[in-house]
Amino acid sequence: MDKVIIAKDLSLSYSNNETIINKANFSITSGSFVFITGASGSGKSTLLKSLFGALRPKQGSLVVGGVELNGVSGSRLNLLRRHIGIVFQDYKLVKEWTIEKNIMLPLIINGYEKDVTSNQVDTLLKHVRLKHQSGKYPLELSGGEQQRVAMARALAHNPILILADEPTGNLDEYSSGLIWNLLEGANEQLKTTVIVVTHHIPQNMSVDYKHFHIEYGSIYEVN
Repeated sequence: MDKVIIAKDLSLSYSNNETIINKANFSITSGSFVFITGASGSGKSTLLKSLFGALRPKQGSLVVGGVELNGVSGSRLNLLRRHIGIVFQDYKLVKEWTIEKNIMLPLIINGYEKDVTSNQVDTLLKHVRLKHQSGKYPLELSGGEQQRVAMARALAHNPILILADEPTGNLDEYSSGLIWNLLEGANEQLKTTVIVVTHHIPQNMSVDYKHFHIEYGSIYEVN
């Protein structure tokens, strides 16, 4: 099967002084569900940032969706990001926009027609149980509701890859359950590759998954 991510001797750093990920070698098959664990400060979020080009490799090669990110141009990176959905720990919703418009954002960027955009947003609002809140603004919602909006936004444009950074870290049980169901559904039904950074892997996962652990700058697969 195709590899959606290939890292060879990948090193990541925020400065010239400290290497956070050191000469990592790993690959992720298209359609996989992958958990990345590690202690706080081990480099989980750093690795995730590198996968959508927010942090460029210090050394080595990182290929995502067929695009080599070491030295990639801004225009090529923007094209790649159109096929990636990202769920941040702090939601990163546009506070001045309604919930509905926040979910529309990736569809607008990708040039979807108005009726397709409207139908897709309506479907997603129902999936995340927020249809009744569509006209509200992010700060009018609870943290759990905001994360559900962020999840809907990440799924809106049917991405080939979803990157989620502690997507249920501070959520109530109900919202957490919805988030996991959406991620599992995207993986099972749409064959979307899902990569989740987390401290704790849920025990009741319904999909087969791979588990990578980061420790002392090294990345290794846990069997």
